[in-house]
Amino acid sequence: MFGNSKRRRFETLFQPHLDGAYNLARYLCGSAQDAEDIVQEAYLRAYRAFGGYNNSNSRAWILTITRNACYSWMRKHNASIHVPFDEEVHSVENSVLFSTTTQGEPLELIAEGECRRRQVRLAIESLPLEFREVTVLRELEELSYQDIGRVLDIPQGTVMSRLARARKRLRELLKAETAVAETDVNEKKVNEKRVSEKGANEKRANEKRVSENEQEGP
Repeated sequence: MFGNSKRRRFETLFQPHLDGAYNLARYLCGSAQDAEDIVQEAYLRAYRAFGGYNNSNSRAWILTITRNACYSWMRKHNASIHVPFDEEVHSVENSVLFSTTTQGEPLELIAEGECRRRQVRLAIESLPLEFREVTVLRELEELSYQDIGRVLDIPQGTVMSRLARARKRLRELLKAETAVAETDVNEKKVNEKRVSEKGANEKRANEKRVSENEQEGP
């Protein structure tokens, strides 16, 4: 009876966060199938540790365990985890980037409306891990800076610094992607114009030959 009660309470608290846990695992490990396995492992860990749950933020708690499960998976599979990042080197730049207009700005606005959802997803996936995880937690899962700090076990100031840096990198990636797309469109238009002009020239030449033959007669 106690076991059933524990399971029901666990499911009530953490089942709503299953999609968020999968989303985080998917972006960190890069594989949909592996993400499913990681989330399953994370929820098993959470259930075993549920006795120590102190009724804190359930979402941050399960995402913390999910992230730890991701890192365990990456170590096991020799995946790259750490990307060197010097907070002090970027502190001046980040203080400018992280303005009041940027702080609450959703990812769609950062992309300036120039990029479709797939382009944004690919851009996030190409970010270094430290930038990727903070971006997913803030922009996609909409966690507060405080909760992100709990999940990543870093100070709130570091969260803000990494997020500002990640947003700058995303802007650069999306801008480059947009430039490539615009170049492709322009080249396509130029080619279509050439084909159209060639067809028109050939049509005029044929009409001229027909007219000349009719004038010459039999």
